[in-house]
Amino acid sequence: MNPIVPMIASTVVAATPLIYAALGETIVEKAGVLNLGIEGMMLIGAVAGFAATLATGSDTVGFMAAAGAGVALSLAFGFLTLNLQTNQVATGLALTLFGIGLSAFVGHNLAGTPLPPLPPIFIPGLSSIPIVGDLLFRYDIMVYLSLVLFAAVEWFLIKSHAGLTLRAIGESPSVAHAIGKSVLTTRYLAVMFGGACAGIAGAYLSLVQTPMWVEGMSAGKGWIALALVVFGTWKPARVVLGAYLFGGVTQFQLFAQGFGLPIPTEFLSMLPYAATVVVLVIICRDPKTILLNQPASLGISFHAAA
Repeated sequence: MNPIVPMIASTVVAATPLIYAALGETIVEKAGVLNLGIEGMMLIGAVAGFAATLATGSDTVGFMAAAGAGVALSLAFGFLTLNLQTNQVATGLALTLFGIGLSAFVGHNLAGTPLPPLPPIFIPGLSSIPIVGDLLFRYDIMVYLSLVLFAAVEWFLIKSHAGLTLRAIGESPSVAHAIGKSVLTTRYLAVMFGGACAGIAGAYLSLVQTPMWVEGMSAGKGWIALALVVFGTWKPARVVLGAYLFGGVTQFQLFAQGFGLPIPTEFLSMLPYAATVVVLVIICRDPKTILLNQPASLGISFHAAA
């Protein structure tokens, strides 16, 4: 059991930024908007959160700054795609490239500076339980907040009136507009929420997983988060389950190297990305799996008739 417990615990930590980013993108896509800029927003969130924490000494300020930076980039994306009606795929790719370059520029003088990691929460009586305590009650606050976010997103989409409106806009914005729903406002709010979540996901990388700023430290996690939305067929519970699955694959390749398994390190390093491709291929073999849950207006610009 000794190697299994730390592997499961590290899987939870590895999955946490994926959960934030993927749940945020789930809301965005449920509104009918496709934002491929998660990778760029995560990097901007990572450098903004790290810089704010370094300046103030407060992790809370760091995560707030990261969320704000993500929202700022998402607003630029929203203006281009919702107001100017540019192509959402091309604009999202441009946003990723911009985020990669801007984060490298802003963080040039921050590289290599360490920060104390966000401490885990110790719950008296529970954290000291053998095995169970290590598995459930020794994580940092952001891990538990990711589960709160999941519950909130699940409730919002299924139970709330605003969530039903958002889903209706994602399915048919013209009909929603005809009955008096504000398509533009709802989509803007969804895009901003997705940006905030992506920024927080990035800050988790620079403040918890690797408590320092490293250029390009997201290492493709934004693309994995995008894949998780499809993998989970736009359902929050499946998205979270997928995040833990991919987090486990990531940690397996690290532990396998540590155990000295006779497997080339290059093969182990590519496992998370290979798993992403394989899962998407399997899912897309059956179009009905996608079409049953994919928002009908996903990626399609909406123009209100005068």
